[in-house]
Amino acid sequence: MVFPIRESIRISIRALLANKARSFLTMLGIIIGVGAVVLIISLGAGAQSLILDQIKSTGSNLIGVLPGKSESDGPPATVMGIAITTLVAEDMEAIKKLPHVVSAAGYSRALATATWRDTSYEVNINGVSAGYLDTEGGEVAQGRFFTAEEDKNRAQVVVLGSTVKQELFGDSDALGRQIKIKKEIFEVIGVMAVRGKVLFVDYDDQIHIPLRTTQKLISAVNYLSFVRAKVDDEKNVAEVMANVQYLLRDRHEINDESGLNDDFSVRSMAQALDMITTVTNALRYFLIVMAAISLIVGGIGIMNIMLISVNERTREIGLRKALGANNNNIISQFLLEAVALTLIGGIIGVIFGVFLAWLIYLVVNSLGYNYSLVVTFSSILLALSVSTFIGLIFGIYPARQASRLEPVEALSYE
Repeated sequence: MVFPIRESIRISIRALLANKARSFLTMLGIIIGVGAVVLIISLGAGAQSLILDQIKSTGSNLIGVLPGKSESDGPPATVMGIAITTLVAEDMEAIKKLPHVVSAAGYSRALATATWRDTSYEVNINGVSAGYLDTEGGEVAQGRFFTAEEDKNRAQVVVLGSTVKQELFGDSDALGRQIKIKKEIFEVIGVMAVRGKVLFVDYDDQIHIPLRTTQKLISAVNYLSFVRAKVDDEKNVAEVMANVQYLLRDRHEINDESGLNDDFSVRSMAQALDMITTVTNALRYFLIVMAAISLIVGGIGIMNIMLISVNERTREIGLRKALGANNNNIISQFLLEAVALTLIGGIIGVIFGVFLAWLIYLVVNSLGYNYSLVVTFSSILLALSVSTFIGLIFGIYPARQASRLEPVEALSYE
């Protein structure tokens, strides 16, 4: 007598429902592992999309010049955290004159407290030259941006980011108001349009001040934090980067063309993307390994529980064999139980992973990033396929052990 497959399915479901708590605990490793797989794939796709969008919004034809020598395509080196002072405003002016350079801007960054009447707000000071808007983009929603003449004359004027404007003035008009920064009075001449966060920089939470004004009154330094230059076409970026290197070596009296003695670093947006991608990929691979370990542990747990189930149901197996069930019937029954455990665990894991991805989507977007929730059918299919495969692999041994039981010995088992 051969038992139909639907009978094996019915017996398998009954066995699982008879031990609900044990079945759930057995599935827990699969739930966590599958949930992690779905989450990792979603985060990887979402992060990649976010980074590409950020690069496009900033401009793939931008290059950055930073003080300090680069180490193997990594970030610029520093010496025991000491600021490197070799990059100056005159370097920026010289870079602006290079072929294919449309515009350039010098930056001096600082952190300070801005005050209007009784309201104070700690904010990032973005000391920039007048070429900032031409180089990085951005729009002025109210008023205007400062001019090169105002920068040259160290005018005490500011352009507020939208967040800063809201924190200091709320819904009231900010233009023409005077705010205090480090005991100095500055007139508000403009408010920037909302831009959000780009590459971990919150453009809305900044106060833009003329570069030379910032260096004199805020940061009290005569060097730059970095320089950015806009190239006329993306295909000319490599040429401009090489020209910037030659120019700065000449200006800084560096006679070594190898780059080993450079006191600056030149980076393109593509290189910045590569560095960020390398870090995110490393994190993703680590999480995938953790998810794989969780799945394997879950598989081992299922195998152990199935072996216990075989031992507990020895008489049942003997009875089925006595009624005509063959070895294949017994194997299929226990394999179905193992696959059912992992498949149900996989479905719960998919729901769990999508839920976590949705929560992360909400959190990231609440921080000002334009992050997309990416959950593909292929990722769900992959997760469920992996969970089913785990059930088959780790269910084989207990199923074979059950099929090898002799009916007479099984029926007499106590």
